[in-house]
Amino acid sequence: MNGSFAPDGTAPTEMRWLSISAAIASISVVGIAIGLGVPLLSIILESRGHSASMIGLNTAVAGLASIAAAPIATPLAARFGVVWTMLVMIFAGALAFVGFYFAPSFWMWFPLRIVLHIALTVLFILSEFWISASAPPHRRGFVLGIYATVLSLGFAFGPWLFAQMGSAGFLPFGVTFVLVILAALPVLAARNESPAIHSEEGEAGSFVSYIWLVPTATAAVLVFGAVETGGFALFPIYGNRIGYSEADTALLLTMIGLGNVILQIPLGIISDRISDRRILLAICAAIGLAGMIALPFLADNWHLTAAMLFLWGGVVAGLYTIGLAHLGSRLTGRDLASANAAFVFCYGFGMLVGPQAIGIGMDLFGPPGFSYALALFFIAYLVLVALRVSAKRLRT
Repeated sequence: MNGSFAPDGTAPTEMRWLSISAAIASISVVGIAIGLGVPLLSIILESRGHSASMIGLNTAVAGLASIAAAPIATPLAARFGVVWTMLVMIFAGALAFVGFYFAPSFWMWFPLRIVLHIALTVLFILSEFWISASAPPHRRGFVLGIYATVLSLGFAFGPWLFAQMGSAGFLPFGVTFVLVILAALPVLAARNESPAIHSEEGEAGSFVSYIWLVPTATAAVLVFGAVETGGFALFPIYGNRIGYSEADTALLLTMIGLGNVILQIPLGIISDRISDRRILLAICAAIGLAGMIALPFLADNWHLTAAMLFLWGGVVAGLYTIGLAHLGSRLTGRDLASANAAFVFCYGFGMLVGPQAIGIGMDLFGPPGFSYALALFFIAYLVLVALRVSAKRLRT
């Protein structure tokens, strides 16, 4: 380790603000680029006459690329260093994105999408590892709350930028390229404070083993990935089927996003003040379950639904923030980096299963199936936490 971290690889006892700020700034600029780029690519494909199913197929490649990239992030960082790996991924992602503008054939978009999302996945894994490794244990939840808030704002700012520029010409591609390249600047500024990942650390454990090492954290992010992706994808259909206009449904989604932005720092602070973060994760899941039970009964009142979804969206997003903090409290060094990769892997897996489960639920039970499917994810997680806490008490 370098001078910013303890020789034994443990987290520092005081805040490393340069490291924390660099990692947050870098990944948040990438977040803006994603928020701008994802709708841009879909609209361009539609304008070229491609079907919704083909656009969906090309987009789904992103999830598969993310799952494939997760196991290689830690070995790359151990071999080349966190900073150099992040810099290479920043430039690879920027070049892949601008490549969409110059690609004349649709098939070319598939390898470009794969390169782009491998790069983005590695960047997210290493940035979150850097943040967790730079925060002292008693402030980790607070720092990750800041990270989640700033990243959410970045994702929100991207679509606003897209709305200002539109999809015509090279301008949106050029702006996205510049934004991604700018993400390299904070990484370079803090290059002397980046955490090291030694190749000899944790060699015995396979990547899969890290998924089960802290199951309450990895299961939390799987549930969040399923609920967030599936919920956002199918809530417009749910809203339409229960009689809401497109505008009213969009505003409800905005309320979920606002809750996400506003509640992450308070949740992070609370997580720093409790001895067992699994209890707080269970509370978040229980509130998520209660919200889905209440949704069918509140649906006739838009304002009550909006208030509930504001609270629900912020608390459920805590599964990611608090899960990441719980992971960081249990592991250090290469183990933390590998577990962080497993964390992102589980998020990607949740992205794949969530929309399918919710879609099946709505096909079987109509609009209430939306709530039923989401509720099942929360129930399964609560059962897992109960089993883990019970097992710990039996051992003691």
